[in-house]
Amino acid sequence: MPDNILQEAAIALGHDWGLLLPDTLSEEAILKLLADRIVTILERGPETFFQLMYRLDISEKKLNAVMQDEDVAAKIARLIYDRQLQKIQSRVANRKTSENDDPELKW
Repeated sequence: MPDNILQEAAIALGHDWGLLLPDTLSEEAILKLLADRIVTILERGPETFFQLMYRLDISEKKLNAVMQDEDVAAKIARLIYDRQLQKIQSRVANRKTSENDDPELKW
């Protein structure tokens, strides 16, 4: 994965989830911090957690599947991380598409 996508995902997740990110970023470090944050949120109550999942557009089917496994927080962190990467990749793809559009059609 390109470093710029990792950096962008880390910044977005850090902002959205209140994570204190280390100077050297790695996927593993981000997932660990995110999993710890998820545990904290779940301890406060499921309402806030499920509101966050809905807002992030995490599939209920995927969420229900990981809720039955061991190490639930780590698997939910992976779902959130993967969803963030999807959003970034979509933005990049749409940005490239709009740059290639006919200049006469732009406002």
